Amino acid sequence: MDATFWATVALFIFVAIVLYLKVPGMVSKSLDDRADRIRAELEDARKLREEAQQLLAEYQRKRKEAEKEAAEIVEIAKREAGLLAEEAHAKTEEYVARRTALAEQKIGQAEREAINEVRANAVDLAVEAARHVLGSKVDAKASSDLFKSSVQEVKAKLN
Repeated sequence: MDATFWATVALFIFVAIVLYLKVPGMVSKSLDDRADRIRAELEDARKLREEAQQLLAEYQRKRKEAEKEAAEIVEIAKREAGLLAEEAHAKTEEYVARRTALAEQKIGQAEREAINEVRANAVDLAVEAARHVLGSKVDAKASSDLFKSSVQEVKAKLN
């Protein structure tokens, strides 16, 4: 009996013990369990990926809605700013027009007052000059008549 025979016998005994202890079934069961765990993990990963894609799509939709809403807000703000600017421009023009009209009225009033004052001074000066000239050249009766007619003429021209 040589060593090959004993190696073969030992191999058969080993195989018999392995089969008796159901090692191939345990290995198969262990591999099946591991395959099931991997399959479950892959399924979980697939579900997580789908959820992530759904969340991404939802966030992109919300982002687009927010961008659209922001654009609308900006557009509304631009319109309101334009309206406010137009209103301010109109009010400014109205204010300037009122101030100009008021200034023109004051200038016109001042001109009328100046003209009336110049006329009054001219009349007073003319009356005084006439009195002085007539007082030295004409007698009292003629002077009084001339003075009265001159005053009436001046009053008629002023009115």
